[in-house]
Amino acid sequence: MELIIHDFELPLLHPFTISRETITVQPSVIVELREGDISGYGEATTNSYYGATKERLRESLETCRDLVENVAWEEPHQLWELAHEQLNDSFALCALDLAAHDLWGKRLGKPVYELWGLTTENNPISNYTIGIDDIDVMVSKMQEFGDWPVYKIKLGTEHDLEIVAELRKHTQACFRVDANCAWTAQQAIEFSKPLADLGVEFIEQPLPADQIEQMEDVFDLSALPVMADENCLVPSDVDSCIGRFHGINIKLVKCGGLTPARKMIKQARKSELRVMVGCMTESTVGISAIAQVLPLLDYVDMDGAALLARDIASGCEVRQGICYYPEAPGNGVTLLG
Repeated sequence: MELIIHDFELPLLHPFTISRETITVQPSVIVELREGDISGYGEATTNSYYGATKERLRESLETCRDLVENVAWEEPHQLWELAHEQLNDSFALCALDLAAHDLWGKRLGKPVYELWGLTTENNPISNYTIGIDDIDVMVSKMQEFGDWPVYKIKLGTEHDLEIVAELRKHTQACFRVDANCAWTAQQAIEFSKPLADLGVEFIEQPLPADQIEQMEDVFDLSALPVMADENCLVPSDVDSCIGRFHGINIKLVKCGGLTPARKMIKQARKSELRVMVGCMTESTVGISAIAQVLPLLDYVDMDGAALLARDIASGCEVRQGICYYPEAPGNGVTLLG
């Protein structure tokens, strides 16, 4: 086994703004696990909020190089469990775990979801995300992808209700909104009814993560379901969302890959929490990994590659919210160039 680390700068189609930052390029690290003539690929994007830089990711991955290149494993969770003992970095662990799943499927000649006994007939539809901008620009961005059936609207401005009302004038599609920790509990409760009237399906992470106790009032009084993101990073966070959120949005890079994500899905189902998986503006490498758990989800946000001006891989492709799988094993990923 050979561990190869690639890094890329992924140019975005448009500047992408949420309540705390704007980016025009998404740095990303790709892990390649090469075994003979087979390669499995995994991805972790960088993220300033979580302190994930390309330098940190490379350093973290180097700490487990000897383990990765010399240990024998049959299923990806076995490598994850060993690497987890050495890696205190969920982003790096995610890239390694996704690559292991891709390699596993390619070894056996089947897509990962098939090896898990899943079928894709009833997959949920992905949203397309509209980042914060001037309202007319947000309308233009939505119209550029006007054939998507669901849009996620990033909020956290002084004009949040105005934004959603204006976007509603231009489409009958379903809306979801994501405040990225920017609201107070009072705002979340007060905004929920007019947002519901505007056809919004749910609110994602309205409050800062350290205000989880205040989410009890939002949970009780909101006219819309509320989904946890920053409050549900790893499996140990799931139980704390009960009675505070109606569901959780799992990010593979935050939890450490497909192995812990599946644990979180199982935990959430036991607690009757709704389940979503979201992306972090990954390339097709990361999006193709999300596609493997798609049959297990209620909702999905896997538009990352659609937000890019130029991709670095082929694999699963999301068009108009529908995920199309390649006729290829593993996660179906091929690195371009």
